[in-house]
Amino acid sequence: MMERRGYAAVGLHMPKRAENVGSALRAADCYGAAMVAISGRRYVRSAADTPKAWKHLPVLHDLQNLFDVVPYDAETVAVDLVEGAVPLPTFRHPERAFYVFGPEDGTLGKSVLARCSRRVMVPTRHCMNLAATVNVILYDRLSKSVRGQV
Repeated sequence: MMERRGYAAVGLHMPKRAENVGSALRAADCYGAAMVAISGRRYVRSAADTPKAWKHLPVLHDLQNLFDVVPYDAETVAVDLVEGAVPLPTFRHPERAFYVFGPEDGTLGKSVLARCSRRVMVPTRHCMNLAATVNVILYDRLSKSVRGQV
């Protein structure tokens, strides 16, 4: 297996449901994310995070602004069904990425999108659940890095 380079950090912008936050933390732990940052406080700790990922990777929560914690030299990637988003099958992940995922009951919005240097979307018939989207994006990154595409 090839040596993986860089890292993936996850930003959850104003998530609503605790189950999705817990499952997103679990996905981040499973796929080796470097950090999870969460803005807002609309959720509570969830039983969905069965491995207690917050014990194994940095989780920054209750942030006013996700962009205050973007790691040095990381590319910010908006993950949303928005105009100009690259379909995931053709998307090339940056070596150092900070993926920003929107809330379950909305989109990232213009102010957040303006702060992201890239946009990616998962081509589906309907919008996906937040935790499912985190899983798909991080799996795609891992899969492409094994093939030398990250």
